[in-house]
Amino acid sequence: QVQLVESGGGLVQAGGSLRLSCAASGSIFSISAMGWYRQAPGKQRELVASITSGGSTNYADSVKGRFTISRDNAKNTVYLQMNSLKPEDTAVYYCNAWASSGPLNPGSDYWGQGTQVTVSS
Repeated sequence: QVQLVESGGGLVQAGGSLRLSCAASGSIFSISAMGWYRQAPGKQRELVASITSGGSTNYADSVKGRFTISRDNAKNTVYLQMNSLKPEDTAVYYCNAWASSGPLNPGSDYWGQGTQVTVSS
């Protein structure tokens, strides 16, 4: 099994910055991609940003130019640098990974417990 643990959430004023981290551990053979999702109260969970092992990134239109996703493959860790935060960024942020525990394992989708990000106006 693979476990994902997020950290770095908190309370910040509008215009401020936060950096989220997600560390994967457990029986890891490979991680093809990692990403960040978020879910605000009363809203559907949405993809914020994703990154492949090769470094290809994808961002939601609402965060382009403000957020940057990166990863350290050696540490099985993904980061989300969030700048120019807005109140509408307030949500629980979840780390996601598509990982395999062995060379013959087809891979599975894993989720972290989530970390709260609150942006005050």
